[in-house]
Amino acid sequence: MGRRGPAAGQGGRPPKPLAEKVLEGNLGKRKLTVVEFPGASDFHGVNMPPPREMLSAVQKDGKPLIASEIYERTWSWLNERGCASIVSPQVLERYAMSAARWIQCEAAITEYGFLAKHPTTGNAIQSPYVAMSQNYMAQTNRLWYEIFQIVKENCAADYTGANPQDDVMERLLTARRGK
Repeated sequence: MGRRGPAAGQGGRPPKPLAEKVLEGNLGKRKLTVVEFPGASDFHGVNMPPPREMLSAVQKDGKPLIASEIYERTWSWLNERGCASIVSPQVLERYAMSAARWIQCEAAITEYGFLAKHPTTGNAIQSPYVAMSQNYMAQTNRLWYEIFQIVKENCAADYTGANPQDDVMERLLTARRGK
């Protein structure tokens, strides 16, 4: 017999963001988990960990991959909210790479179209870029949700407004216009 319900650890209501709990006065009266660092007054700003070279590697078409740009914008957004240190650089790199590949696939769809020729029959088939784009889009959204969840649960400051995912959408739209 199959299991019922959500996977272990995935059920129930999602946790309320820390900022909301603070604003509402902690109605549940449970101890709030606030990330505090001893000696925080002695902390100094840190520089962004440099993006790895693979995030800006030159692609087959001669253009550099824009993943390093997405990485830098996302890190800056996290740093402004005091969360850059609690999001793994590897997650940030995966998000940037996935978003850049998604944009790259969408640019290929714009250039080559939605259809391709079957290699043996010559019939029209869906372009492989369409499926790749859908996969990268889903992966990008999952990774962004993971990053944003960390921010939402740990940020006592305002985390709303424009975010790096909006920048990715803007890049995607400009790539489609051919700019």
